[in-house]
Amino acid sequence: MDDKRLNDLLRWSIENSDATKNDPTAQPPAQGGTALTPDVMAALMGGPSDADLMKASMEIISAPISPDVSLEDKLIAFDNFEQLIEGLDNANNIANLGLWTPLLEQLAAEEPELRKMAAWCVGTAVQNNERTQERLLAVGGLPALVGLATKDSEKEDVRKKAIYALSSACRNYQPAMDACADELAKVGHDTGKVDATSMDAVDEIMNVLRQKAKAA
Repeated sequence: MDDKRLNDLLRWSIENSDATKNDPTAQPPAQGGTALTPDVMAALMGGPSDADLMKASMEIISAPISPDVSLEDKLIAFDNFEQLIEGLDNANNIANLGLWTPLLEQLAAEEPELRKMAAWCVGTAVQNNERTQERLLAVGGLPALVGLATKDSEKEDVRKKAIYALSSACRNYQPAMDACADELAKVGHDTGKVDATSMDAVDEIMNVLRQKAKAA
């Protein structure tokens, strides 16, 4: 399926969601919306693959906010992406599709809602998954997450999602736990050596970070 048809399909889905979220019997916008062309209808009937939907979602997430792509569009696309990567195969496919880099770039987005969603997606992708934990470490995602989790001026909900992502990234994966401890030490949170397989030890670190986020 070509990119234009994918984008049209995702945009139709977003517009239809906007029209019906408050009134399930409402019809999609008749004017000013994306036309449900034969190509888009064929995509709806045949169904794009999860990989296609992941790529289309990330295109909207990565696009600049404009009259064509609103913040709400981007948040809906992020929500779709997060639901897709709850599946192990889709989470592993983030690397194959080249989506780790654009996902991690959103940790530095101007809008806090996008930073929060990016951290949420990272946490979902790496939870109980050594393959994606290794990939996150390899692409250098931990420093950005530690930065969000410990930044005093950051919004509490963003910090908490970053802490969730760190917790998921480190549990039962010692290389990530060691890297996380190193990054935390750089910002004044010296944890010493932590056993990644000790849930109590990991919880202790993450609970301290949550308390600091709440107190900020």
